[in-house]
Amino acid sequence: HVQLVESGGGSALAGGSVRLSCAASGYTYNRNCMAWFRQAPGKEREGVARIYTGGGDTTYADSVKGRFTISQDNAKNTVYLQMNSLKPEDTAMYYCAADFPGRWWLALHAARYNYWGQGTQVTVS
Repeated sequence: HVQLVESGGGSALAGGSVRLSCAASGYTYNRNCMAWFRQAPGKEREGVARIYTGGGDTTYADSVKGRFTISQDNAKNTVYLQMNSLKPEDTAMYYCAADFPGRWWLALHAARYNYWGQGTQVTVS
C-alpha cells in the first residue's frame, strides 16, 4: 500500500522559512501526482501546491505563488515544500497527498487524491 509521512513542521516568525518533507513508499507507479494541502481550524482544506513527479510540472495556489516552492528528489521518493516569507495566515496543518497522474484541472482539489499523510503543524507568529 501507499504510505506518506510528512515532517519538518514547527513554529516560525513572520517572514521566516520552513521546509516540509513528504516521504513516500509503496507506490504502484513510478510517475504520479503529489501535492500539499493545508487546513486551519474552522476552514476548508486548501490546495497549496502540486507536482507531477514524471516531469516536474507544478501548480500553485494564488495565495502562495512567489513564496512557496514544491520540489522533488525521486531517488529518495520525497517531495518538499519550501515555504518562504511566511505570514501568520499560513498557520495550518499541512498534509501531503498523492494519486495517479492526470486530471490536471483538479490538481488542487482535495477530493481528487486517494492517499494522504498524517499531517504536520506549521505555526507562524
